[in-house]
Amino acid sequence: MNSSPSLNPRSRQLLRTLIAQYLEEGQPVGSRTLSRSAGLDVSPATVRNIMSDLEELGLIASPHTSAGRIPTVRGLRLFVDSLLELRPLPRGAVMQIQRELPRDSVTPRELLGNASSLLSAMTHFVGLVTVPGAADAPLKQIEFVTIDPRRVLAILVFADGQVQNRVVNLSQRLDARALEYASNYLNAHYAGLRLDEIRTRVLADLRAAGSELNRLLDTAVEVAAETFAPEPESDMLVSGQTNLMSGGEGPPIERLRELFEAFQRKRELLALLEGCARSPGVRLFIGEESGFEPLKGYSLVSAPYGEEGHVLGAIGVIGPTRMAYHSVIPVVQATAKLLTDALRTPE
Repeated sequence: MNSSPSLNPRSRQLLRTLIAQYLEEGQPVGSRTLSRSAGLDVSPATVRNIMSDLEELGLIASPHTSAGRIPTVRGLRLFVDSLLELRPLPRGAVMQIQRELPRDSVTPRELLGNASSLLSAMTHFVGLVTVPGAADAPLKQIEFVTIDPRRVLAILVFADGQVQNRVVNLSQRLDARALEYASNYLNAHYAGLRLDEIRTRVLADLRAAGSELNRLLDTAVEVAAETFAPEPESDMLVSGQTNLMSGGEGPPIERLRELFEAFQRKRELLALLEGCARSPGVRLFIGEESGFEPLKGYSLVSAPYGEEGHVLGAIGVIGPTRMAYHSVIPVVQATAKLLTDALRTPE
């Protein structure tokens, strides 16, 4: 992406005023209107010259035959990065989020669903929350139940209350004593770790033990290696898709249909949000910046959330590029923080 152009104070003030007025009203802004509302003592002719310069820089454009101008994606990016004044979310809005994200009486998935609905309700756009797979929660306990001599049912209980059952196929017959030893050994050595950490530790322990492995430990390691095989099962909760249909503004219906299909598939949007989760703080993609074709004409505001210093996923809002960034960004920012607080394990 090209670096932002350097603008003098007068050009910055005119661009800020033009974009703020466009975001509020949705109409091209003319030079006469701009000269009255920018708070600068300059003539409409001077304003037209400045607007011409801003157009040459690719920051604004003239739609069709209109005498007014609208911001380009590059202009919106400059506005958000260096011209937008963000204020903390009002206390009443923060309290509303806290009420909707209680620490008790709901499962983690219900909490994430509340966050998705809340983002949609507060912004009137689409609310998104990625749901981590069970591998992202620490293991609390594991038990094994024999299905037949070469298959066992592994019952995984996680610290967040989730229970997952996995059928494990083994290369050798296992008796009840071997399975009991395996569960006791794994619970003693690996409880409190996440599945990816357990997988790494098991392989490391196997290499370290070498030929000294006895038969029961060998069995425990084999069961663990099969049980903790990777299973990418992240999901995404989406709320308020129909909000994008109201107002009659934004990209054409074909583009909206593409985005709705992306909501159904989830895979590409999940990948985009998971990428956002790996970056601290709020991330913003405007239009084609995301590189995801269905989002062309829309903006995505996202932020990571987590638990105990571990990032679990991302929340986000999708709306038209003509959105009130000054209010949407603080909502996403505050919701991510309060969701992290609500997911924190009680002392």
